[in-house]
This record gives sequence, structure tokens and C-alpha cells, in this order.
Amino acid sequence: MATAEVESLIDDTRAHVGPVIKAMSMNTLSTDNFDPKKHIDFTPPAKTLTMSDLKLPEGTGVSPFAVSDPFQLFTQEAVQRMRAEIFSKEVLENCKYSSNLAQCQLRGFAAKYAPFVYDAWKNPETLAIMSNIAGVQLVTEMDFEIAHINISVKSEKQKAEELEAFLDRKLTEDDEGIAGCPWEDDKPIVDWHTDSYPFVCVTMLSDCTNMIGGETALRTGNGDVIKVRGPQMGCAVVLQGRYIEHQALRALGSTERVTMVTSFRPKCHTFRDDTVLTTVRPVSNLSELYSQFCEYRLEILEERIRNKLKAMRDAERSGRKMSTKALKAFLHDQELFLAHMNKEMIDDEFVIKGSIDNSHLFSDFGESNRARVE
Repeated sequence: MATAEVESLIDDTRAHVGPVIKAMSMNTLSTDNFDPKKHIDFTPPAKTLTMSDLKLPEGTGVSPFAVSDPFQLFTQEAVQRMRAEIFSKEVLENCKYSSNLAQCQLRGFAAKYAPFVYDAWKNPETLAIMSNIAGVQLVTEMDFEIAHINISVKSEKQKAEELEAFLDRKLTEDDEGIAGCPWEDDKPIVDWHTDSYPFVCVTMLSDCTNMIGGETALRTGNGDVIKVRGPQMGCAVVLQGRYIEHQALRALGSTERVTMVTSFRPKCHTFRDDTVLTTVRPVSNLSELYSQFCEYRLEILEERIRNKLKAMRDAERSGRKMSTKALKAFLHDQELFLAHMNKEMIDDEFVIKGSIDNSHLFSDFGESNRARVE
């Protein structure tokens, strides 16, 4: 996307978001710190799908879990507090990004500008909820990836025009007895992608009362596409997004669609870490991203080496023979671990801002033969 287009998009977003912020300011919001007893309103998801349900190969992902139904997570007061921080002047001016996958994103703001949002995702009770749903003990991936925001906004006029076009098209198809390519699939909010991180939690921060569409489409192992119902305000969906191709579908009936995406990884160092930076590298402060990526990966390596050293010492003290084969296998795995880190950190001058290629996708479905969303 050209610089002029990005600047125009930012101006358009600011113009549409402005009234939202003004309307919010009329309400008196508390300034209390995040309190799980006050700000979490958790209702477990009605059901979850497994990787097997999505017809993905055995061993895909780091747990059998694939995706949850939408579930209530935060109270309405918590959502309003989050929105107030997200749409602050500091965040909008310093943390906005755009790419060929998503036109307006806010990233890397939580630790510096949004203490309520940051504490909400770092809280042990929130982490316990995420872990119980995923079937793996999780921690936030890194601070930079707490509360990534996707924003789609439109004017009342645009909303009315879209609804009218949708109804006209539906009437035409009903009259002619045909069903064309669904409108949501024409211009998704976020195009087909896999996430850079193992698990994500997508939380809805907009009022979806009159919203049509807005689901998350998932591509199955045989190329079919299924849709997961979009969450209501304060509700969330957990997805093992590193291993499942998905897209956010457009929504009608609302002037905004604001979603918060927080990324997670397994806490235990024995789990493999398939994190890549493909979809986030071009929309990040590289100094922060690389530093935090290396920090947690080196901590994993440190813990692995410490545990291996202890095992070797214990074996020597008990008179057991050291297994050269096992040690070499361990060293080989850590070489691959370090090589992966090195590969993901592309030199700054070779990173094209806002340009994300298709190397993150697992399938070979192109635009021309993309599975349709029914």
C-alpha cells in the first residue's frame, strides 16, 4: 500500500473514530485498576472444535484443541475502559499500522499507554481461563503482542449503502433462484492468513446488536471453509491460529468493528515453539519485536540447558553412563532452535513496511480457486 493511501486511510479512520470517542466520554468511567472480580464475567464456551474436527493432520498444533465457540469474558465496564485506552490520542498517534492484510491496526501500545488493558491480559485469572480452554498452560507471547487491535470503521451513509446493496443482491438471488458468492467473502476485514503465534484470543470491543456477518472463516484440511459465529461485545474466541488458516469476514449493520487480538504461547519449555514473525514483522517496531522475541526464546533455551545439565550431573553422580546419542540429539534440536531465531530476524533494511507475503499460508489455495464461504 502506497504511503499516500495509508495516510488517507489514517485520516478516514480518525474521522470516523472521533465521534465514537466523544460519545464514550459522556459516560463516567472508573479509574480503578483491573480487578478480575469486577471486570471478568466468564461463561465457558458451549463447545470447542479439535484439529481432528477440522480434518487437519494428526500432530498439527501443540494441543488437540482448535477453536472455541464465542464465550463471555469481560464485563461491559471493562470493555469501555479498554476502549478509552485504545482510542487515546497517544495510541492513535504512535501505534497505528497498515498492511495489505489489514488496513488499520494498533500494535505494541499496551505496556506503555494502556495499563488497564495490559493488566487484564497479564492477570493470573485471565491466563487460567485461556489455559483451560486451550488445554495447555499459556502465557502471553510477549508484551508487544498484547491487545493487537483491528479496526474497521464506516460512516452512517456507508453503512446504509452497504445494507441496501446487500438487500438488493439478496432479493435478486432469491428471485432468480441462485446463490452467488457470499458478500462477506468479497472484501474481508483481514484476508486469509495464519497467525505468527501458537494461540490467539480475539475479543469483540464493538456493539454487535444489529451486526450482520462478522464471523471468522476457517479453512479445513480438505479445503472446505467453515464459519465461527462472531462474538458479541465483551465476548471472545480462542483459536490455535498459528496452524489454522483463517480470515475475518466483513460485517454489516454497524459503523465500526473493533477486535482485540492477544497472542499466547505454552509456558513449559518442553513444548515446541513454532512462532514466526512473517505476518507481524512488516507492521512492528522491529527493535521492540526482535528484542522481546529473542528474550523469551533465549529464556526457553536457558531453561532447557539448565535442565539438561542437571540431568547429566544426576546421571554422573548415580554412576550411569552418559548417552552420547541423546546428548547429540539435544544439541541438534537447540541448533535448529537458534537457527530458526536467526532466520526470523531479517535485517531492518530488507523489511518492507506493510507488505506481507503468502509464506505464512500452509495451503496452495490462491485467489482464483479459494474455497467459498457458505
